[in-house]
Amino acid sequence: MKIAFLGLGHMGLPMARNLVGAGHDVIGFDVVAAAVEAARAAGIPVATSGTEAASGADVVLTMFPSGRHVIEAYDGGLLAAAPPGTLFIDSSTIAVDEAQTAHERAVAAGHRNIDAPVSGGVVGAENGTLAFMVGGSDEDFAAALPLLEAMGKRIVHCGGPGLGQAAKVCNNMILAVSQIVVGEAFVLAERLGLEHQVLYDVVSQASGQCWALSTNCPVPGPVPTSPANRDYQPGFAGALMAKDLGLALQAIEATGTDARLGRLAQEIYAAFAAGEGGGRDFSGIITDIRDASAPPVPTP
Repeated sequence: MKIAFLGLGHMGLPMARNLVGAGHDVIGFDVVAAAVEAARAAGIPVATSGTEAASGADVVLTMFPSGRHVIEAYDGGLLAAAPPGTLFIDSSTIAVDEAQTAHERAVAAGHRNIDAPVSGGVVGAENGTLAFMVGGSDEDFAAALPLLEAMGKRIVHCGGPGLGQAAKVCNNMILAVSQIVVGEAFVLAERLGLEHQVLYDVVSQASGQCWALSTNCPVPGPVPTSPANRDYQPGFAGALMAKDLGLALQAIEATGTDARLGRLAQEIYAAFAAGEGGGRDFSGIITDIRDASAPPVPTP
């Protein structure tokens, strides 16, 4: 297939490389010059604009920072430039209602559209092991499936337009709450005199086991590939988690859901992202937990 891949950042570039590796004809575009140069260095041709990339494409795949960017790009020329019947796949993480608006605009312009946000971070993008949560028709899901399988390991059709984003926002709310409590547990363990490795060895084989521990362990050592071993270089940046939790909060308020932990996680990550945490991996929240904790009581 001829694929226009728009948004070649930390996630988009390795995803585009995996599509090339699967034999697809990919042309990219990004508004950031450094991303364009990185794509060229990776052997991916780059168009001079998004509309140029879309003009000869069978599929237009977008990986943008927000729903506003997606809708503005659709209305700003992408839908008009693409050949009739083009399949638009949006893998950005955006609000459910924004995904539904993007779908309606694409269909009205004579195209097909699915929302297909991802989970798995940069490591998953590089290794082709992402999880895709897809919203759209059965027919459009089937058309997109071979492409998604080139970039991911688990692809779930969640239902109609926007429901991929609904699954993503629920997943990331769980992840945020989990990462906070794992950080709290390690700080508590430190103060109780329990070594990091011992806590990991127990919990990773017990009922507290979770991704925030086994893959994204917030302390150096137990999981050598976790961001904690690289001074919390992302990974998945705190600013992105704060953004996703903002989307979760919108959904909580729109639906009247009693989600107290989700609300608290949003407050915690908003404060984390407002400082240095915005550019660090979201597992770095453990440093804020330590800083906010009372001084340890000296051992007699």
